[in-house]
Amino acid sequence: KSEQLTQPASVSLQSGQRLTITCQVSYSLSSYYTGWIRQPEGKGLEWNGMKNTGASYYKDSLKNKFSIDLDSSSNRVTLKGQNMQPEDSAVYFCARVIVTQTISRPKQKPLRA
Repeated sequence: KSEQLTQPASVSLQSGQRLTITCQVSYSLSSYYTGWIRQPEGKGLEWNGMKNTGASYYKDSLKNKFSIDLDSSSNRVTLKGQNMQPEDSAVYFCARVIVTQTISRPKQKPLRA
């Protein structure tokens, strides 16, 4: 089953204003993280942060700029940005995040007879 994420086609702001983008998702917000990524024109993707009902993580350089709010009752995830500037102009994507965990086992010392 493919999951659905829906967000506005565009948002217009003036310099110094607050950004609010809401993403409507079809999955349980407690089961997955939802992340926000942005891509300025002509540049690569930049990870902003991700959140589920239990935890949130932000890129260090952006954690004072952006916050992510969840509304579990309506399955909405909202990215909020403050004091937006021309350099923040970008395509902003919401995305379901699948977190994988790497477990490293301690190396065993060889047995000597």
